[in-house]
Amino acid sequence: MIFVYIIKNNFNKLYIGISENPEKRLKFHNTKSGAIFTKSGHYKIIFKEEYSNLKEARQREIQIKKWSRKKKEFLIEKYKKNLPTKI
Repeated sequence: MIFVYIIKNNFNKLYIGISENPEKRLKFHNTKSGAIFTKSGHYKIIFKEEYSNLKEARQREIQIKKWSRKKKEFLIEKYKKNLPTKI
């Protein structure tokens, strides 16, 4: 399984990525070894969706990255409330 995930740091910045193990990837980000964008602040997972293959996950990641901040926040709120998040 592949996950699309969103992490948020203590400066309220969002990062969207994909991983087979988002929790392990989060540890990598928080040790400042991940993407350049995640080298500032401490992150926590605030959203994740599961996909059966890399192609679907990558398409969803790209889709979410193109969204406005407001739309991303709406998706995160739906996830927190345990509502369906896939379009």
